[in-house]
Amino acid sequence: MEQMYTKNINVKKIREIRLGKGITQAFISREMGYKYTSGYSNVEKGLVRLSYQNALILSEILNCKLEDFCD
Repeated sequence: MEQMYTKNINVKKIREIRLGKGITQAFISREMGYKYTSGYSNVEKGLVRLSYQNALILSEILNCKLEDFCD
């Protein structure tokens, strides 16, 4: 089941949800434990794959369902 979510995650949707809620990348980076904002920024750019565990954390931060990130 974990593979299904990590393969179908749409980073554009994540960005849209984040911007719609007025949340900054810096805030999410701190909440997720990244040392630098670029750690999370690279996820939204699609340069770094979002793990299932981090996707769950991100869905909690953005107050949405994990399915909202999928295609």
